[in-house]
Amino acid sequence: MKKLFLFLFIIVIISCNKKEDTLEKEKIIENIFNTNNINGTFVFYDLNHNKYTIYNKERAEKRYYPASTFKIFNSLIALDSKVVNDVDEIFYTYNGEKVFLESWATNSNLRYAIKVSQVPAYKYIAKKVGLENMKKYIEKLEFGNKNIGEKIDTFWLEGPLEISAIEQVELLTKLVKKELPFSNDIQESVIDIIKLEDTDKYTLYGKTGLTDYNNESIGWFIGFASTKNNKYIFALNIDNIDSSYLEKRINISKLCLDALINN
Repeated sequence: MKKLFLFLFIIVIISCNKKEDTLEKEKIIENIFNTNNINGTFVFYDLNHNKYTIYNKERAEKRYYPASTFKIFNSLIALDSKVVNDVDEIFYTYNGEKVFLESWATNSNLRYAIKVSQVPAYKYIAKKVGLENMKKYIEKLEFGNKNIGEKIDTFWLEGPLEISAIEQVELLTKLVKKELPFSNDIQESVIDIIKLEDTDKYTLYGKTGLTDYNNESIGWFIGFASTKNNKYIFALNIDNIDSSYLEKRINISKLCLDALINN
């Protein structure tokens, strides 16, 4: 009886310590957002310990248009459907039309197109995949609300496809674990092209996005940080008030990663 009591007491203590640790980490993220006058959410998942840290859970569960973060999954679909044979194949030919960014006015492969978030190139992919095939892929991925409507080249930018920050992390976790419905080679290739930088603490992978949702500008940054012994998957979305906030998507995420990975 004494042994049982001692065992239960230890379990309670461990549970309390874990709860306190979670609350402490959430407070750290809250302070980062408040200090930088940012309204949004940050979802962080520690793969080895199967543990979430979520700041602003209500918002983390709210769905928005994925915008350019969908390019990660559009790249997977492009390779699986053979619309593009590999990440270095020049698949998109610029036709001279007016484009939003100068960096888009060029022929490109997936490696380049995802780095500069080349919307025309990814619209080309979606059209080549086709509406019915794209619907099947979205169903297989269980991507957000799984609704792409009838416009093949705008559904991730203007809706109706929507996804939450928590759902983004769930999908990225499957990508990191090579558990998405694509071959390991395809998943590894896409992971390779979303690599952003090496820091002293981790290698950062990810993709930004920007969308107008119900007349609100929403900025995304999703990805993962890879260390020697672990992977940390994350998703951030914030109110994107003006152009100065574009850079903050990455900067705030890195502040959160630095704080959470060190704790």
